[in-house]
Amino acid sequence: MASKPLTEAVFFVLLALLDEPRHGYGIKQEAAALSDQRVDLRVGTLYGVLDRLTAEGLVEHDRNEVHQGRLRRYYRLTGDGTRALEAEKARMAANVRVAEQRLTGSGSDVDAPAAPKSRGRARPAGAGGIA
Repeated sequence: MASKPLTEAVFFVLLALLDEPRHGYGIKQEAAALSDQRVDLRVGTLYGVLDRLTAEGLVEHDRNEVHQGRLRRYYRLTGDGTRALEAEKARMAANVRVAEQRLTGSGSDVDAPAAPKSRGRARPAGAGGIA
């Protein structure tokens, strides 16, 4: 059974955790950098995503650190999280292959779409029809 596609935010959160555990602000910064600033995670969105990914077993708590009097909670990717990234990469690659085939005309079903079928009777020009 195919897994559900990841949202862009979830994809980049998981990708941000691929190389090392990170705290929330570090995840936000890494996701922005990896996405060429397309993904700008708001705090509520980020922690909502992290809570959901933790509940799904794709990420887990790594450690807590105190930095300048504030607690930083670090998260790390799990094996299931890595597999989810691999599955999404494969899904996206398949989509790119289909798009490339269609855009370059090398696909087997690249014919132009059929013209829409007319509804009703055709009228001759001059009798209320369009010439």
